[in-house]
Amino acid sequence: MVAGMEISASAARAASEVRVVLGRVKRRLTALADTDDLTPSQSSVLSRLDKDGPASASELATAERIRPQSIAAILAALRQADLIERHPDPEDGRRQVVSLTTAGRHRLQGDRKVRQEWLAQTLQEHCTEAERQTIIKALALLDRAIEAATPR
Repeated sequence: MVAGMEISASAARAASEVRVVLGRVKRRLTALADTDDLTPSQSSVLSRLDKDGPASASELATAERIRPQSIAAILAALRQADLIERHPDPEDGRRQVVSLTTAGRHRLQGDRKVRQEWLAQTLQEHCTEAERQTIIKALALLDRAIEAATPR
């Protein structure tokens, strides 16, 4: 934001509504996942490993913005559940990297499938085709704005 720039009423309203709706969607999708035995932090680490690939504990702590002691506890619980594994870094054998196990990958895929199906069904049942097309266009606009405002 440019210092001293006035925020329009429509921008303020859009920001408020987007934040509220996205929060509601996130809470609903989180509730659908089979994560009763995982904390939100553990689920987040699994998702990050799936998205970014193997990483060291310190890299994960930095990416997740949590303390090294916290990531150690999270990784221990995920390893106990056989959702991650540790192995030597191929570039530096003194360092350990963490990656998803097959069970961890299957867990994430199952959770995503449930969420995707629920959201698609909800949009199918409660929105017209024209409304769904409007949602698609609005999300593209929102994505463009967020990308433009994201520092590189």
